Amino acid sequence: MRRIVMLSLALLFPQPAMAQTPAPAVPPVATDVTADDIRAFIDALPSDRVTDAPIRVVDVTGGYRVGVFGVFRPQEVVGAPNLHQVNTTEIYYMLEGAATLVTGGELIDPRPASYGGPNLQGSGTAGGVSRRVVPGDVVVIPGHTPHWWSELESDIRYLIFRADPDNRMQLR
Repeated sequence: MRRIVMLSLALLFPQPAMAQTPAPAVPPVATDVTADDIRAFIDALPSDRVTDAPIRVVDVTGGYRVGVFGVFRPQEVVGAPNLHQVNTTEIYYMLEGAATLVTGGELIDPRPASYGGPNLQGSGTAGGVSRRVVPGDVVVIPGHTPHWWSELESDIRYLIFRADPDNRMQLR
């Protein structure tokens, strides 16, 4: 009986076929970023300001780039809400410290970001989701999504993995 029910469900709700893509002409190569590389990179960042810098940026199959960035943010520099007006998705992986991250909602008083690029900053956000982020937590932030650290309990160190479908990031 169970088999008949499962077969009936499969016929009523067929699963989409998995699309296969052709293999690239040149086999892809994996990129290593070791824990020692990450620690040394982040430890060398200035401790008196926010620094968000690329450790590695590589081309991947599918015609886009992926970057691994190291970030240090001192407790005294919460920062303004920002919105990157690009398709790049950011994936935050907290290494050290604890802070409150707000994502989504609507940017209040948007203006061009002080750090340039196709970015906006605001005086706050209306709505959105607030969550406490601690070591080991991961947050995925799609492009065009307001986000900011609204409270820092300590200095924080984290990685940002950026998937860049528009190939805006420079290879490194």
